[in-house]
Amino acid sequence: MAVSTSVKVVLLDIEGTVCPISFVKDVLFPYALKALPETLKTRWNHPDFAEYRDAFPSEYSSSSDALEAHFRDLVEKDVKVSYLKSLQGYLWQEGYASGDLKAPLFPDVAPKLLEWGDKGLRVMIYSSGSVPAQKLLFKHTDASPSDLTPRISDWFDTVNAGLKTETGSYNVIASKHPAFSPKEWLFLSDNVKEVDAAIRAGMQGVVVQRPGNAPLPPGVRERLRVIETFQALDDNLTTLKD
Repeated sequence: MAVSTSVKVVLLDIEGTVCPISFVKDVLFPYALKALPETLKTRWNHPDFAEYRDAFPSEYSSSSDALEAHFRDLVEKDVKVSYLKSLQGYLWQEGYASGDLKAPLFPDVAPKLLEWGDKGLRVMIYSSGSVPAQKLLFKHTDASPSDLTPRISDWFDTVNAGLKTETGSYNVIASKHPAFSPKEWLFLSDNVKEVDAAIRAGMQGVVVQRPGNAPLPPGVRERLRVIETFQALDDNLTTLKD
């Protein structure tokens, strides 16, 4: 499926699109769970922790035991709420800073980010993970250079944009950059419902099917473009290669 309008903004999902799903589920989530008890023990009353603690509902923020139990329950059920995502980002900071955590990008990602930026395209991120967590990930990657944050023009999450499967969220994102019409945006995600929502908002959308991702639902390849690498996008993004 070819697209006729030149792309000016590339909007990227993270998990399953620029890095393996396994990094989030098998590395980041367990790291936060492991770090949480000591953090609660040593920083419960610390001013820089208070904003994360107090963001939890009052029935959980009243004691460290209640907060930990609720945190673990949310992670186990993969509930995407902003106060969980914010605390996870806080817990990951130390891991990234120490070098224990480093985001494993798919090999085509960093070269394309650099190439798109050099050509004047804007690259932006839209993930269910909090904006601070997004910035940590892109600041500490296994690419060279490791810090890719200078290549990212803007960051969106479920707090400042909305849920990723809702069309209105993409309207909000586009409205933040009125110099670009929605049709000049290209959204890349492994989630078919997210790509559908972006297309309904007037954006272009492509499904990214990476190693480790769940199989696509029947019929997706017949109605949407599916790529396995960013290299499948042509040089100017006005058309898509087979």
